[in-house]
Amino acid sequence: QVQLVESGGGLVQPGGSLRLSCAASGFTLDDYAIGWFRQAPGKEREGVSCISGSDESAHLATYYADSVKGRFTISKDNAKNTVYLQMDSLKPEDTAVYYCAAEVMEGIQTILAFPWKGVDYWGQGTQVTVSS
Repeated sequence: QVQLVESGGGLVQPGGSLRLSCAASGFTLDDYAIGWFRQAPGKEREGVSCISGSDESAHLATYYADSVKGRFTISKDNAKNTVYLQMDSLKPEDTAVYYCAAEVMEGIQTILAFPWKGVDYWGQGTQVTVSS
């Protein structure tokens, strides 16, 4: 049974931080890239960040959207089969539902193609609200 479960969303003040988690089950992160997307009301879904498969840090590749680069950090714990999105210096415009998604790794092309037109698996989403 393949599942992705996001957690860690909530309400935070501008300038604050949150860490989102994406717990995967039914497959190994070795073989899948994991991406974070977000969608705000009235806007299209936006690709935020992604991280490549592989158990070895030397083989990791990551991507960040310009809007979050320098503020967000994606990482993963292969032992826990979990991907994290550390979000610092949050802004009101970061307010959205955040989703994680899994895409089978077919080489570095998978990372280069992010944001993906379609994904293999989606999580249910977690709400992030940045407001004073």
